[in-house]
Amino acid sequence: MAKMVFQTPVSQWNATIFLLCVLSFLLGIDALALLPRSLSTSSVRSPKPVFLLDESVTVFEEALPFDSPGLPADPPGSIGTILKELLYALNVMQDDYFELWQGTWPTSIDWTAAVLGTHVSATLSSLASTSESILASVLSPGDGNAGDELDSIMSRHVFEFENLLSHFFDHLASFYFGENAFGVRNQAYDDMLWVVLGWLENIKLQDLHSELRYTSGGRQAWHASQFRDPAAHRARLFYELASEGWNSFLCDGGMIWSPYLTPYKNAITNELYISASIAMYLYFPGDPIDSPFVLADASDEYPHNPAHLQAAIKGYRWLKNSRMIGRGGLYGDGFHISGWESADKPGTRRCDVLNTMVYTYNQGVILSGLRGLWLANGSQEYLYDGHELIQKVMKASGWPDIFNKGWMGLGRSGIIEEACDSHGSCSQDGQTFKGIFFHHLTEFCRPLRPQEERFLSSSPVSPFTTDDDTTGWQDGFNWHQSQCRTYRTWIEHNAKAALVSRDTDGKFGTWWGRPYRQFDPDGDDDIVNSSFLPPGAVDYRNDDEILEALRASNPPSRVSESGFRNTRQPGEKRAESQETWKHHPPTRNQKMETSPGDYNDRGRGRTVETQSGGVAVLRALYQWTML
Repeated sequence: MAKMVFQTPVSQWNATIFLLCVLSFLLGIDALALLPRSLSTSSVRSPKPVFLLDESVTVFEEALPFDSPGLPADPPGSIGTILKELLYALNVMQDDYFELWQGTWPTSIDWTAAVLGTHVSATLSSLASTSESILASVLSPGDGNAGDELDSIMSRHVFEFENLLSHFFDHLASFYFGENAFGVRNQAYDDMLWVVLGWLENIKLQDLHSELRYTSGGRQAWHASQFRDPAAHRARLFYELASEGWNSFLCDGGMIWSPYLTPYKNAITNELYISASIAMYLYFPGDPIDSPFVLADASDEYPHNPAHLQAAIKGYRWLKNSRMIGRGGLYGDGFHISGWESADKPGTRRCDVLNTMVYTYNQGVILSGLRGLWLANGSQEYLYDGHELIQKVMKASGWPDIFNKGWMGLGRSGIIEEACDSHGSCSQDGQTFKGIFFHHLTEFCRPLRPQEERFLSSSPVSPFTTDDDTTGWQDGFNWHQSQCRTYRTWIEHNAKAALVSRDTDGKFGTWWGRPYRQFDPDGDDDIVNSSFLPPGAVDYRNDDEILEALRASNPPSRVSESGFRNTRQPGEKRAESQETWKHHPPTRNQKMETSPGDYNDRGRGRTVETQSGGVAVLRALYQWTML
């Protein structure tokens, strides 16, 4: 496979405003996060593809926006270059799409906004957890005084580093008040669970940065930790609301998608319930705002409510036995109940009509849940199941045959893809899916954090704690990490494909692997139309008419064709804002419908959701570079 080369589409950045101390040798990235980008057309450059001798792989020529005075340039694909790309992608997402005074991304919808907040928290956690040993090796490879140099740099630039984290954390604090919390309470159960995971991710960031940079040195906690209680309160509230979706009357268990539709037990709601339940068990710090949990005698000072653990175990047991895994070993979308008319006429009461539609996020969310179940339960089977699923996804993307452009079920040429990507027909939902997959893949494979190590080694509720051995988990986790390392090349391949789709403003497209400003609808007709659906599949998540109807009070007849019917009583409405489900295609994309500049200008075009996908895959690559 060709060596990966990154290109930042900005020719120059102001190198005097702020310095990132995580990789302080990247002296030119100062202006990236603290000031709005102000780039004229003369200051950006369209990526130019360079074809290698075999003309089989498109890469980018190296064109870094600046040089670091007095320090060696970053080689292509290095951790420094990857970090630049990640921070640039995050800054575009926040600077171009987030409105601080509104406390949200105005073009998002409620559930995608929750996902966007999750991406920001997770990215900041990745930056905060960068080890000093890695920094030293990058700064001064082969220099015995690297540690001294690192200490000097860290002492000089600690304020710049804190400014970076605080800058983006302020966005998250603003989002707490901008989030449509009242409306989400009356939406589907999966919408509520995205909120749970988002604020737990925020708490994990607070705790991690506080421990690594503050409390471990005997100082007070990071100032952002004062936000811990509100975040925990919202996570608990929405977890309890969503838990009402567990239903044993139909299918002997499992979560239903929405209380307002005919029963549909789908993969995403059940995976979210599993991952949220185990995250509540591991990371929820208690809620002093209302009915706080009594802290258990646990050395990591988390309550570890056993009800959350049992919910996750029960949820995964049901999902694994549900027969929802279909073609290629991938999760289908969900089950209808044949013959169901009402609670009094429930039909077969069995999950016996599978919608075989395959989406990327249905293969991803469960991964963080499986990691958490291993941490809490100790069974290596959870990790085995996760790795098996990842390898099925890689195969369905066409990997390792990167030269085969045929549709393989979840991508082609080794690049992950939604079926709607090639057609340019992805909805706001569909544009969010790939980023979700890579976020949970990254969570599945990330190194342990201090709080997790304490839980495994010394917590009374740890499955590994015995009188004779408190390190029994290490062999299993080392095996897990060794398996994760084998995915590096595939992740790198997908990151490169995402970067190819980026325009001169740094905005990612939804169809990865299609170079910016290359558009040949006639020549590529076979590729565009090759992403066929599995037999029995209904792609309702990318059908705007069906989606809007499902979210309305009186859906048209087309909805029943998809297997859904609205069960809300006459006059019963959700308490939600009018903006909640509104479609917001940017004006520029509407104009390009008749003559798109490239494949990713079709349909909804480049959006905050497609940008989040770029952030997620670059964060994954950044983490894998450090594994």
